[in-house]
Amino acid sequence: MENLTDKDSLVEYGFKRALITFTCILCALLEIVDTTIVNVALNDMKGSLGATLTDVAWVITAYAIANVIVIPMTSWLSQQFGRRNYFAASIIIFTVSSFLCGNATNIWELVAFRFIQGMGGGALLVTAQTILTETYPPEKRSMAQAIYGMGVIVGPTLGPPLGGYIVDNFSWPYIFYINVPLGILATLMTLSLVKSPRYGAKQAAKEVDWWGMVFLIMFIGSLQFVLEHGQQDDWFEDSTILGLSILSFFGLFFFIWRELTYTKPIVNLRVLKDKNLQVGTVMSFILGFGLFGSTFIIPIYTQSILGWTATDAGMLLIPSSVMTGLMMPFIGKMIQAGVPQKYMVAVGLCIFFGFSFFMYGLITNDTGSEHMFWPLIVRGIGLGLLFVPVMTLSLSTLQGKAIGEGASFTGMSRQLGGSFGIALITTFISRDSQHHRVDLIANIDATKFEVQQRIAQMQANFIGKGFSPNEALAKAYQLLDGSVTKQATILSYMDVFLYLGLLFLICVPFVLLIKQGKKQKVDMSNMH
Repeated sequence: MENLTDKDSLVEYGFKRALITFTCILCALLEIVDTTIVNVALNDMKGSLGATLTDVAWVITAYAIANVIVIPMTSWLSQQFGRRNYFAASIIIFTVSSFLCGNATNIWELVAFRFIQGMGGGALLVTAQTILTETYPPEKRSMAQAIYGMGVIVGPTLGPPLGGYIVDNFSWPYIFYINVPLGILATLMTLSLVKSPRYGAKQAAKEVDWWGMVFLIMFIGSLQFVLEHGQQDDWFEDSTILGLSILSFFGLFFFIWRELTYTKPIVNLRVLKDKNLQVGTVMSFILGFGLFGSTFIIPIYTQSILGWTATDAGMLLIPSSVMTGLMMPFIGKMIQAGVPQKYMVAVGLCIFFGFSFFMYGLITNDTGSEHMFWPLIVRGIGLGLLFVPVMTLSLSTLQGKAIGEGASFTGMSRQLGGSFGIALITTFISRDSQHHRVDLIANIDATKFEVQQRIAQMQANFIGKGFSPNEALAKAYQLLDGSVTKQATILSYMDVFLYLGLLFLICVPFVLLIKQGKKQKVDMSNMH
């Protein structure tokens, strides 16, 4: 392994820097696309592997749990094995398990291989960000964050349309096989281009914080399962969800106790004393909530209410992501020029509120893609103004190794924010639509002339199709009931957009209270 004592020797220029940048973005994209690409293939997997919908949901859950367990440990693992070796090993694990996922013969094989894939993938995000940041000189590091941000923002959006295209034209194993040649390319480029900084002596096996690892897995693994399966299992009415919630609570309690008392903790919690990192971690959570929440709800709305295909629903989000990607270099330059990040974040939050409020007033049961184009462009601008400034502001008052440890917290917080967002949104839609349904039914008075007239029209239509009067009347009531349910669901989607927007608006005053780091050009040279 190539170890370097001079941190500046990690900086690269010209063509070599371009190649390292390409490698890092490729790895970040591989990891993030794989979190969403399987969503559109679940039905095909269910059919070919003979699984139930509950079983096949584990394909998503296993990957998410592995991801969120590995992210906080990434800084420590990099120091143990050397960053280049750890990064290359993670790509190899991700690539080999992708091949095994495609060859799975039953659902539980697939779930096991997805978990291993998630263990490899979780390391790719934070380590790619670190390598990319170190490759650029200090005055250009906000630009490095911007380039990295393009991958992170565009990735979740590319998954569904790419997955839809592959499933429609080939078969579901190819959504995993596509990773293999890209993974081999990324491994070869990592081994030939990436350098590792010198770390202190490795910890002996007896010094390793094994209990910290156990408590972290208890806390994060249980929490992620609860968030993924809570709604479908009726939350705390289910004994498994209740038991895992209690396990997660005690896991968190003992994890905090262990990390604050052990001399060589696996996750350094003391770095959270930094006020900017505290705010940045909360903001990353809200960013994950907004990014993954809106990426989740828009395809569901377009497919369940408007009847779109998975590919069309995925394609709708691409202009928004492209807009974010186009903005990233300009945002990087603005930060380099000294524009305070907290003002950019505040504007981004206000723009995201505007998008949510726009969607609240826009969605109906026949809204077209042309109506949603500009609101989604606005969303892209808002996310662009949030991502890079939040990342650089979070780390602006940290130095040395603390920067890498801080990056792990923001990465984990963003992932958990997404999980919380999706769990809360699915629960809210399910319960809110029931309330709206009750309210709507209360307004359908069978004694009103308009209601009687509509039922009579629908009955006449069914009689015209050959049904008996009684059958036609039953069908008319069934159709009316379906119409009420659909309208109730639309109203609950509107509420989600409204509350999502208000959440972002409430955050604005808190962001403006953040103290700016003394160093505008953030030194991230020791970031892990």
